[in-house]
Amino acid sequence: MRARAGRHDHYYVRRPSSPLRLGLIRARLRDRYFEFLTASGVFSKRKIDLGTRLLIEVMDLPEEGLALDVGCGYGAIGIVAAAIRPKLKVILTDVNERAIWLAKKNVERNLVGSNAEVRQGFLYEAVEGLQFDVVLSNPPIAAGMKVVEALIRGAHERLKPGGSLQIVVRSKLSTRPKAFMENSFGHVEIVARKSGYRVFRSFKE
Repeated sequence: MRARAGRHDHYYVRRPSSPLRLGLIRARLRDRYFEFLTASGVFSKRKIDLGTRLLIEVMDLPEEGLALDVGCGYGAIGIVAAAIRPKLKVILTDVNERAIWLAKKNVERNLVGSNAEVRQGFLYEAVEGLQFDVVLSNPPIAAGMKVVEALIRGAHERLKPGGSLQIVVRSKLSTRPKAFMENSFGHVEIVARKSGYRVFRSFKE
């Protein structure tokens, strides 16, 4: 299955068409310093975007178990999760082959290779058969609501009982993702609001 570009350019495609131009981001997140190699053809290549930063700062993680960062981009969410929870196994997935290459480099750069793994695939195709304690995402809204809905419904199927889905979306675009979570999980809560973004969380009962 392949993500298709819609009317607007987005980064949830297998092969970005833009020429490769590398960059480096240094950021303080959860009271630690991180470095992320970035490039053209991936989301928010010049800085940690405000939505991703908000999710990172408020994400609720178990001490151990299995976590998934779906649509990981260059890996900020999953890498921070792995850094602050060294007993938690974190899998990062993305369909974008350039994002996967960057995320693998960033796992090495931030010394979380012992508990973080990067896999390429559309949504959950790279983690078939696995059950997670937490699924995290800054979902690819620009790829279309069908992709966002599939991400949310797929999270419910792949979470263990008691596990949670935690996503961040722009407040002005949050109505439908929130409804998808309510429909899939039976409930949704707003964990944080800041800088025009909202973090939503639902638990699998």
